[in-house]
Amino acid sequence: MNLSIVIPVYNEAESLAILHQAIHDALDCHPELTWEIVMVDDGSTDRSLEVLESLAEKDSEHVCVVALRRNFGQTAAIAAGIDHAGGDVIVLLDADLQNDPADIPMMIEKINQGYDVVSGWRIHRQDAFITRTLPSRIANWLISQVTGVHLHDYGCTLKAYRREVITGFRLYGEMHRFIPAYANSVGAKMIEVPVHHHPRKFGKTKYGLNRTVKVILDLFTVKFLISYANKPIYLFGGAGLVLILASMLMFLFLILRKIWIQIEILSSPFFQTATMLTILGFQSILMGLIAELLARTYHESQRKPTYTVRKVIREKAVAA
Repeated sequence: MNLSIVIPVYNEAESLAILHQAIHDALDCHPELTWEIVMVDDGSTDRSLEVLESLAEKDSEHVCVVALRRNFGQTAAIAAGIDHAGGDVIVLLDADLQNDPADIPMMIEKINQGYDVVSGWRIHRQDAFITRTLPSRIANWLISQVTGVHLHDYGCTLKAYRREVITGFRLYGEMHRFIPAYANSVGAKMIEVPVHHHPRKFGKTKYGLNRTVKVILDLFTVKFLISYANKPIYLFGGAGLVLILASMLMFLFLILRKIWIQIEILSSPFFQTATMLTILGFQSILMGLIAELLARTYHESQRKPTYTVRKVIREKAVAA
């Protein structure tokens, strides 16, 4: 199995049969590919699971269905699909027919050219501008600035990954959209390609403006995990040093003011502020040391390496 297409499904009964046929139309003309479709029912309340079971029965060669016990959210459904996928290359795809399966062969070709991540970019997006497109553009800009991985469309589910760059971390909250940033942190070679995007044909969107808030909150976690998970002292210790420096400057100001204009140090609110900043600074440094111990315990107890290997080249020794 060299290709797995992972599709999270939530109340998309009308779309599933059409999507299944569209995937066949896109891939049947590529006999060099062996592929499967892993459809994850995320606690649908319509006939989605019934339709999925029917597809799995009719096309047992290609279709695998994973039914979750309740609605856990898109990120959890994607994580379940990845866990049950057997392919060396994993493609993520929405079930609402807005992504076009016809783009998959083009993305696989990019993988074959040596890329580890191929990210879809909906140049001509078919969504409401105020409620969907504009918040998405703002989120894309913010994520790019914070993570340093500059993509035009983090929100496009249609992406292709080599398996090795998306294993080794767990997905929570709304973090599926940050997978390219995680992949980049282990040295993945990445490219963004234009893909087709279609208006929604059935049902209604499950996304709203409240999701943007969740994405921004998850961004703090992602930034910490990518930049400071291995060396948390850099974050906590750096913050502590800044606080202590600020308190020292305040103390210096109070001393000089006492010398020049005879204003009492202890009666000034700056004294209490400087004292508090000093305490907070030392506490932050101590938190960083504790976090360092936790990080070392995490890596050493699970024998998790602090590096990733792309490949090993070793020439066999020639016998004399």
